[in-house]
Amino acid sequence: MRILILVFIYIYCLLIPSITVKAQSIKFLSGKVTNHSNEPMMGNVSLLSVRDSILIKQQDFLDGTFQLSNINQKEVLIKLTSVEFADKFQHITFNGKENINLGTILVNGNNNQLNEVVIKNQASLLKYGSNGTLEVSVANTLLSTSSSVNELLGRVPNVIVSEGQISVLGKGEAIIYLNGILISNERFAAIPVSQIAKIEVISNPSSKYDAEGKAVINIITKKNFESGVMGTASQQITVSEFGGTSTNTLLDFNYNKGKVSIIGNYGLQLGKNRELLYTTRTRPDPTEFMKSELTTDWRRRFNNYSNFGFGLQYTFSESNYISLEYSGNINDLGGVVANRNSIATNNSNSFYATDVDRNDVRLNQFVNLNYNTITDDKGSSLFVGTQFSNYNGFTRDLIDENGLVNSFNTERYLKNNADNTINIINTQADYAKKINESSKLEAGAKVSYATIKTSSDFLIADDKNPEFVFDEDLSSDFKYEEKIGAAYINYSSSLGKKFNYSLGARGEWTNYELNTTAGGNQKFRKSYADIFPNVLLNMPLSDDLKLHASYVSRITRPRYQALNPYVVYQDPFTTIEGNPNLKPEKIYAFEIGAMYKKYDFKIGYTYKVDPISGAALRGINPNSYILRSLNLDKENSYFASISRSFTSKWWSSTNTVSMSYTKSVDNTYSFTLGATKPQIYLYTNNTFTIPDVFKIQLLAWYLGDKSYGLGDEYSRSIVTLGIERNFLNNALKLNFSANDIFKGFYASGNYTVGQTEIYYHRTYTTNYYKLVATYSFGNSKKTDYKKKEVEQTENSRAR
Repeated sequence: MRILILVFIYIYCLLIPSITVKAQSIKFLSGKVTNHSNEPMMGNVSLLSVRDSILIKQQDFLDGTFQLSNINQKEVLIKLTSVEFADKFQHITFNGKENINLGTILVNGNNNQLNEVVIKNQASLLKYGSNGTLEVSVANTLLSTSSSVNELLGRVPNVIVSEGQISVLGKGEAIIYLNGILISNERFAAIPVSQIAKIEVISNPSSKYDAEGKAVINIITKKNFESGVMGTASQQITVSEFGGTSTNTLLDFNYNKGKVSIIGNYGLQLGKNRELLYTTRTRPDPTEFMKSELTTDWRRRFNNYSNFGFGLQYTFSESNYISLEYSGNINDLGGVVANRNSIATNNSNSFYATDVDRNDVRLNQFVNLNYNTITDDKGSSLFVGTQFSNYNGFTRDLIDENGLVNSFNTERYLKNNADNTINIINTQADYAKKINESSKLEAGAKVSYATIKTSSDFLIADDKNPEFVFDEDLSSDFKYEEKIGAAYINYSSSLGKKFNYSLGARGEWTNYELNTTAGGNQKFRKSYADIFPNVLLNMPLSDDLKLHASYVSRITRPRYQALNPYVVYQDPFTTIEGNPNLKPEKIYAFEIGAMYKKYDFKIGYTYKVDPISGAALRGINPNSYILRSLNLDKENSYFASISRSFTSKWWSSTNTVSMSYTKSVDNTYSFTLGATKPQIYLYTNNTFTIPDVFKIQLLAWYLGDKSYGLGDEYSRSIVTLGIERNFLNNALKLNFSANDIFKGFYASGNYTVGQTEIYYHRTYTTNYYKLVATYSFGNSKKTDYKKKEVEQTENSRAR
């Protein structure tokens, strides 16, 4: 087959007429690959020399669209290849235009027929980058049936989603980017899964990426160039014996005509959700014996859980555009939180039943204005953008508390009236200078200003005093102002054909002032500056063997809520409170890796200073405990992993095995030092296709026990099975899935701090059945809307 292709190329080139040599040449090529049903194809585009068919450059494409820059040739031969269509060649000559758009390129199917059964090869789920980056395809996989981006990320290999955090195995908590620009947790939750083409897991981010976070997850949306209207409507129904039933309605709309592009999206979740936490706190010392068994049951009701967005873009030319977007989300959360706490001591036995009738409403809004331009024919670019973010929320919770102490009944009522406002302004500029084909200089700067105000009033009444009275101990006011200035520079180039590198540094200056009335009037003010260098080295020794090494340094600043000593009330002896004394966490990470054929190997080491953790610490009263974030002294972490993907005509499989070892050190809070042992991680994602009938997908992962010196975390796992079929010429897609079939996902563990032994077990609504119906409509594929989010580390800390 390869010989026939080479002969075809040779004959094709002989038939090409001679071309007049000119001083100018082709600089940029773009196009879109579709089949005769106007469906975007997935494959690879190669740029070949007309004279000798030598490969000039190549690029993979997932949604039919490709763009090749820095070509600098007067004539080239394009080769399009894929398991989805037959190879196609196209000869391009310079016609006076340096930037050439080939428009839509139609390709023919590449089907093998046997007894009237058509069989196609499966597309690979993963692609490994030479610098350790993992690229995960989303379209046409089990991942695309996720209800939200948060659920989607929990199904990505080496990504762990638990207790509100998104982490990369062996690295730690990750920050989220959208098309290369940092976004907030609230913003990324509003991204329609139907618009996501792929996800990049960047374990070794360069200085271009914000220093906040140990790793970067970059969500890349689909890009198309045709004009017209396109949209999707998706209805999801989720049924869980544990959590109840919920529905999720998702709509997205795209319009593009001439120089104007418009996008819009809306999502509405209704129904119920549940989370259950069982905790024991035991002081075994006979002189101060105490055992508390606490169950907290969050039975959430989504009154109006919605997100929305509207964007407008005007394109001045092929290399120059401006965009404006307004987006946001409304979280109207009701339901009941039921707390049951049984306490036994040497002197008494007591039981407290506390029910919280929740009435929490949040409105988050974002306004984003961006300008982007290509500054020269080599592809150098300038991006300038600004964003205003506003978070408004209020709480009007009514708390009913009943106590039974040595057969004596007590009852009281509490009102928690809280108001919270966060305003954040970000402005940034990024410039990338393409020096030549292998060298690029990147530089940028960012300025941000954040203000946070919270007031929390607790009112208490009981049988003796039925009138509600203000409680100063539980109530507090909080005000926080923060300014951050950042600048970075990054240079990438190569030395010969066997070595390329990237050197960079990012400088960040932080100034903040914190005022709170909790525990008396307290005021904190601090200013500090940091430099974060990084080095990335790549050594492609051959087509089969590629090596890489990296050093990166990062910082994790405390979330605003973690600094706020605002009280989340559970019962008279249990509260959740912030810690205004938290310090930022510093991270220094090393990694070396190798790609051999279709295997990907990695080993790494991470050292953390002042790592941010959490624990239940004893309060002022003998049996009271406060759950709060805190800084440990240091942490050492090692990891190793190997991954392998393979495809056949009917089966596509991705598999990963990882091992990590972590040791944490504390000299402040009297954690009891225990054993340390490695943690294993197993992942497999499989797709089985019966063409023109249905597709079966099986995803499973297992995270083993972990002992990190200061405590233990127990194993968890998920097995998900789905079946999918298309109807109405692929316009309608139906998917049915069963998630967490064996009920193996929960967060549990134990640790000992001071004289108290603590065990916890948290259960989520992960065991469910889901039916998803998605209908695509319109007269084109999606618009080429190119809005970027302004880099906003501060928004990610608003969680």
